[in-house]
Amino acid sequence: MNLKKQIALLGVSIFMVACSTNPFTGKKTIALVPNSQIFPSAFSQYNQVLQSSQIETGTADAQMITRVGQKIAKAAERWLNANGQSGYLKDYKWEYKLIKSDQVNAWAMPGGKIAFYTGILPIAKTETGVAAIMGHEVVHAIANHGQQRMSAGQIQQIAGVAGAVAVSGKSQATQQIFAQAFGLGSQLGVMLPFGRSHETEADKIGINLMAIAGYNPDEAANLWRRMKANSGGQAPPEFMSTHPSNDTRIANLTKWAPGAKAEARKFGVTTFK
Repeated sequence: MNLKKQIALLGVSIFMVACSTNPFTGKKTIALVPNSQIFPSAFSQYNQVLQSSQIETGTADAQMITRVGQKIAKAAERWLNANGQSGYLKDYKWEYKLIKSDQVNAWAMPGGKIAFYTGILPIAKTETGVAAIMGHEVVHAIANHGQQRMSAGQIQQIAGVAGAVAVSGKSQATQQIFAQAFGLGSQLGVMLPFGRSHETEADKIGINLMAIAGYNPDEAANLWRRMKANSGGQAPPEFMSTHPSNDTRIANLTKWAPGAKAEARKFGVTTFK
C-alpha cells in the first residue's frame, strides 16, 4: 500500500472512530479529544482569565448577564429534553461573568463558561440584544465547537506531517512549495470555512434559543446592524475571516427570525420581550 493510500486510510479511520453527534443538527462531528479531558482544562483556563481580569459584580449589568445566561441555558435544556437529549448538559458548569474592558467582545469556553466584556453592552443596547449575543455563545459551548476546533487542528497537523513525509525525498524547492501551499490551502480552504460554519451554526441555533427564552428574535439582526455600524465597515473579506461578514449575518438572522418564533411557539412562548 503506497503512502497516499495509507494517509487516506488513516483519515477515514480517525473520522469513524473519533466522532460525536451534534444534538441540534444530528450531524456527525469530529471529536478526537473527549469532553472529559476538555472541560477541566477549560474550567481552569476560565478561572485564570477571571483572576487576571476586573470582574464587575453586584451591578444591574452584571445581574442582567447572569439572568439572561440562565434563561438561555434553560431554553437549551428544554429543547434538548423535548428532543430526546435529556441529561446532555449534566457535566456543564454554567457561569456568566462580566469583565470590565473596552473590548467589544463576548466568548464561551467548553463546559458552559461565558464571559462578556462591558465594551459590548452599548452595542447590545438592551437585554434582548444581550440575549442575542448570549444565545450565540451558549451554542458554541453546547455544540462542542471548541472540541471540534481542537480536533480539526490536530488533523491539520497530522496531514501536514504526512504531506511533509511524502515530499521528503523531493528537492528543497518542492518541499518549500508544499509547505507554503499546504499552509495557505488548509487555512483558506479548510480551517477558515470551518470556523465560519461554527459561527453560522451558533447564529442559527442561538436565535431559536433566545426565542424559546422569551426574547424577540427580530432583535438579532438589529444587533448585527449596530455591530456593522460600530466596525465602520472595517473587516477582512469573508473568505479570509473566521466569521461571516456582517451583511451575511444580518441577512441570515432576518431570514431565520420567523422560524425561531415558530419554534418558540412549540414551547408555549407566544409573546416576546
